[in-house]
Amino acid sequence: MSDPAAGRRDVHDDDYEKKHAGPQPVECTVELEVRYAETDQMAVVHHANYVVWFEVARTRLCEQSGFHYADIEKLGYLLMVTGVHVSYRQPAHYGDRVELHCHVQRMASRGVTFAYEVTRGGDLLARGTTDHVWVDGETGRPCRTPPELEAPFRTMAGLE
Repeated sequence: MSDPAAGRRDVHDDDYEKKHAGPQPVECTVELEVRYAETDQMAVVHHANYVVWFEVARTRLCEQSGFHYADIEKLGYLLMVTGVHVSYRQPAHYGDRVELHCHVQRMASRGVTFAYEVTRGGDLLARGTTDHVWVDGETGRPCRTPPELEAPFRTMAGLE
């Protein structure tokens, strides 16, 4: 009779993960302090501010790739937001220090999806994604990932 565990790996084998892990997405973390203007009448951060925070983290991630978002626009391209999703878990309050974590979740020929987590001291406050399509700044029409940006974005996505 054969051993049913044969060929399976121990889920706690950290060496297995290290040996078999491919390139990982680059993650950017930005820390910020919640400002009073970001809170609502219930003394918690208004839900719309999380989307603004996502932009802060996304812009920093692009900058880490070697292309500040303003540089991308100077090249004649835009990353148009086509979708936003946010799941709220716990509230953030005025004066809290929160961390915004961002990475490229998916990259396609004409678009990219960024993923985000907002944490406070290790506690998950919110998680979300934004979907974007590349747009030619001159024509306003969708285009393929610009050649000069493909390698940096593939690296950010953990594809290279």
